[in-house]
Amino acid sequence: MTKFFVGCALALTVIVAAPALVSSQGEKATDAGAVAAVTKLENDQIKAALANDSSFFERFLSSDFTGGTSRGTWDTRASMLADMKDTKNNKTNSQNLTDLKVRVHGDLAVATYTTTYDALIQGQHYARTVLCTDALQQQNGEWKLMANHCSQAAK
Repeated sequence: MTKFFVGCALALTVIVAAPALVSSQGEKATDAGAVAAVTKLENDQIKAALANDSSFFERFLSSDFTGGTSRGTWDTRASMLADMKDTKNNKTNSQNLTDLKVRVHGDLAVATYTTTYDALIQGQHYARTVLCTDALQQQNGEWKLMANHCSQAAK
């Protein structure tokens, strides 16, 4: 009798797990493309910051973007674009991105990474390493940054 229940449980496990296995394998090809697209955007974001290219951020940030900074402030799409246009008080001198990991869940993606930067932000000099999490959503075929949060890394 015990073998019957074990056999049924095993069969049920295979029946329940098989569709998930097929589904996850089918999504991997799509996910690989999405991971590549988000990875490119994250790297392009660094290049745009170094070039002070506000047009990139006009395309990349969602209309209701919110970002929590390691300086203890909130950014919006409007505030970030205004800061980028104020080149007297805002300039990224250097920045790199490491440890990037992208996880895709349908039309949502989460990117985590470490970035080290040296910048003038609102007239103040900052040079630090921060840990960041970005939440992106695919909208009309393009990935948009919905939210971002960075915390200063432990020394």
